[in-house]
Amino acid sequence: MNNLLLPLLLLVVVAVPLVLGTRKQKKQQAAQQDLQKSIAPGDRVMTTSGLYGTVADASGDDTIDIEIAPGVVTTWLRIAVREKVQPAVETDETEVGAEDTADETVGGVASTTAEAPAQESIADDGEKSGAQIAPPLEHGKK
Repeated sequence: MNNLLLPLLLLVVVAVPLVLGTRKQKKQQAAQQDLQKSIAPGDRVMTTSGLYGTVADASGDDTIDIEIAPGVVTTWLRIAVREKVQPAVETDETEVGAEDTADETVGGVASTTAEAPAQESIADDGEKSGAQIAPPLEHGKK
């Protein structure tokens, strides 16, 4: 009896995690298939490569069209969709604007944050800040 106990114990130790792992994998595959079947135009999705876009057309069996920028539509395989994502919630600028006009006291001097845009426009009159384009590389010249 003791001779059979060790091999039986080893079999249980190896078989139980294997069975539990396959069950979890089957559940994940079923959830992924349900997601791919439920894709409809207007859904915001992320592909397996990390590209975010809005589904423009989902009438094909194997492919969908995803709008990645206004007017730019690309065709993808359905299996490339990793997940549906919620659209970003935009803040209402009127609420933010009301908070920006509040008076602040800095060093005993009252100032309003409404003066800040005037200071930014002074900086804009000079040289433009931002991304600059590097000159092209010159290969083979000595």
